[in-house]
Amino acid sequence: MRFPLKVQLVDSLAEFGRTRSLVVAGLLTGAAVIIDRLFTFEVSPVLEIGFAFLATALCAALCGPWVAGTAGVAVDLLSYFLRPNGAFFFGFTFNQFLLGFIYGLWFYKRRPRPLLAVGACLTVTLVINFVLTPLWLHIMYGQAFVIFSSVKIVKNIIKLPIDAALLYGTLKAAGRARNRAAA
Repeated sequence: MRFPLKVQLVDSLAEFGRTRSLVVAGLLTGAAVIIDRLFTFEVSPVLEIGFAFLATALCAALCGPWVAGTAGVAVDLLSYFLRPNGAFFFGFTFNQFLLGFIYGLWFYKRRPRPLLAVGACLTVTLVINFVLTPLWLHIMYGQAFVIFSSVKIVKNIIKLPIDAALLYGTLKAAGRARNRAAA
């Protein structure tokens, strides 16, 4: 018997060889860049609220963690060149890879469920928003490594259930559309 996560990771590598997956990833990368450009709101120089993660998560559910992670890198690079926001730093590109990869681990070849959406959003919040992003900001600006600032804690606490609901709704709607297209 093989370990399910190992099977999922190996199966998702095969998505790179499927034309449909690459086309879907390209379209969703474009959608994420457009969403990032039009619907990202800067609260402060280090705090933004955006919804491009929905396209990345949809890519992850349809194409797997590896393709979604690679698409996340493309989203970061394209978004930066279209709307530079501060200095370029590779750590944020890694965050985008990890975002797609994490969503792929939670949703690839699985039916969307509310608890999966909450778990995925919580994982992203803890790993990327509370650990990696403050680390990158510390490396870039040399300020004290503060994992939790009151503004970021409040933003993430408020945004977590909203993101989870939006994510679940998006994946559920995509599943219904896919089922209608197959019928």
